[in-house]
Amino acid sequence: MHRRAGAATSNRSTRPRRTQRVSFVLPAFNEEANITRALETTVVAARRYCRAYEVLVVDDGSSDRTAELVEHAMRSDDAIRLLRHEANRGYGSALQTGFANATLDFVFFTDADNQFDMDELPLLLAWASTADCVAGYRKQRRDPLARRMNAWAWNRLVRMLFCIPVRDVDCAFKLFRRSALTDITIESGGAMINTEIMAKLSRAGRTIVEVGVTHRPRTAGAASGADLAVIMRALREVRVMYPKLAALTAPSGPDPAVPLVRRAGTRA
Repeated sequence: MHRRAGAATSNRSTRPRRTQRVSFVLPAFNEEANITRALETTVVAARRYCRAYEVLVVDDGSSDRTAELVEHAMRSDDAIRLLRHEANRGYGSALQTGFANATLDFVFFTDADNQFDMDELPLLLAWASTADCVAGYRKQRRDPLARRMNAWAWNRLVRMLFCIPVRDVDCAFKLFRRSALTDITIESGGAMINTEIMAKLSRAGRTIVEVGVTHRPRTAGAASGADLAVIMRALREVRVMYPKLAALTAPSGPDPAVPLVRRAGTRA
């Protein structure tokens, strides 16, 4: 469901008790300069805020030492697992592999580029008991201008075509109830995956909460989201997915005009 909070939510505790069991999914493509730190910060946050955890790194056909460095980290923490694609399949395929292999009650995903603060995980966990999806949105995006412009255009396009209820559809800081993910069929293998998931969850009447999070500049490695091949694949997926998502009906209810997303820190 996509509702505004009925009361002020800024007082909701951001220091949840360690009650959640969380699978952390980190898609990675040629992230040897980032993956060690990404694992370190993820494990620290998982141990601090979760009752049980596993970390699933999906190496999407990297040609560098990403997999080797993950294997090294696995020697000191048996909760870390490496899932490998022999060839690069795309961002969506990497997430699908991670989701399919997750075993715990909640699934969190973020990118392996260290642009998010894992110590903000409690902002999402605070809503775990009431939401099927807690979607971060970047309060201030710290990417180069060209990338921000591409993202703005993409966000406008998919929100217009698919009635996506969140403001920052591709923010890679999301927490899902695993049962919500397993109840939908995910088809997108590229950048369209976040749009598809949010559209299908909202059409299924699932509760979504939006939470503002910090975004940091990439300091190592190279982003691939603005590559022409990635953009063209995303546009092809839009064309393929449009009739499928357009055919989905919104859930019926006493007031279908009420939005089905809560935004943390707002009043109804």
